[in-house]
Amino acid sequence: MFTIMRQASRGDDVYEEDDSVRSLEARVASLTGHEAGLFCASGTMTNQLAFRASLLVPPASVLCDSRSHVYRYEAGGLASHSNATVYPVQALANQGHHLTVQDLEREFIVDDGDVHMAPTRLISLENTLDGTVMPLHEIQAIHRFAKKNNVRLHLDGARIWNAATAIGCNLRELTTEFDSVSLCVSKGIGAPIGSVLVGNKDLIKKARHFRKMFGGGWRQAGGLAAVAHWCIDNVWPTMKETHVLAKYLAEGLEREGRGAKVYIPVETNMVFLDLSGSGIRLSELSRRLEEEKGIKIGNRNAPESQTQVRLVLHWQISKQDVDAFLQVVQDMATRASPRFIDKSAEDRKGKFGYLAK
Repeated sequence: MFTIMRQASRGDDVYEEDDSVRSLEARVASLTGHEAGLFCASGTMTNQLAFRASLLVPPASVLCDSRSHVYRYEAGGLASHSNATVYPVQALANQGHHLTVQDLEREFIVDDGDVHMAPTRLISLENTLDGTVMPLHEIQAIHRFAKKNNVRLHLDGARIWNAATAIGCNLRELTTEFDSVSLCVSKGIGAPIGSVLVGNKDLIKKARHFRKMFGGGWRQAGGLAAVAHWCIDNVWPTMKETHVLAKYLAEGLEREGRGAKVYIPVETNMVFLDLSGSGIRLSELSRRLEEEKGIKIGNRNAPESQTQVRLVLHWQISKQDVDAFLQVVQDMATRASPRFIDKSAEDRKGKFGYLAK
């Protein structure tokens, strides 16, 4: 990657003079079926720029999944940057897997002249969400609903690469229905930094202006763009193997964890683990993984009440790494589980009437 970065162009991206940045933006726009792209520092920035460039005149409200990143983890950016109200929607129609038109209809605010309300102007979806994939037919149904009601449709597609890999479809099929899409080139793709916003030329022109206003214009960004381009070509194709490894990890955790449960379906590269039934403390698991195996999952200082953790696999994780993880879990679960019976200890108890240490 460093070799690629050294060979990249060094033009000024603020003046749209960098060839490597222009190449990346055009590549991602083409892959997603959109007119133009804008390379930025983060997915939060590309999401917020999409909203700001779309919601120019308040009052406005946005519908999104109550679990979504744009609602929970972007520091209230929609309210701060776009003067918009957010109505988080509960996914109820299909047992919480993903939003449906029926879910959106419950919270949709019609622009009927009622001065008390902020009409729905934009719907934001996320794919993947907690590692699960929104089906293509649901995207198409929501697109029809948005078009019928004259509202814009945005996709936080930070991990859309994983979604396309899991479904086995062309990326464009999952993105062309949206007015704007944010695609992270870090995370699963493995680039050092960055995210690309795509949309029509007018939206990207406006977003570029706001990027500069927000202090997000970067000058010699060619090295970062070039390596992101390389990752699309070389890392993205490895995602299928990473997904298989994630399922292998999930199955192993439930098998070896003696009461540990995976509580969200493993459809891509994320494993959501609940240790409450295993007797394993999350903080202790984190410490032992790091000290004994060099595996970091964070949460070394997790309170005793915290039992759930998200594990995310990427292209540099091997089967040997996963087996090392499972070895630690097996050892800890064996020591913690009351169901574990030490045969040699039982023999000692029978012979001596007590448990020898």
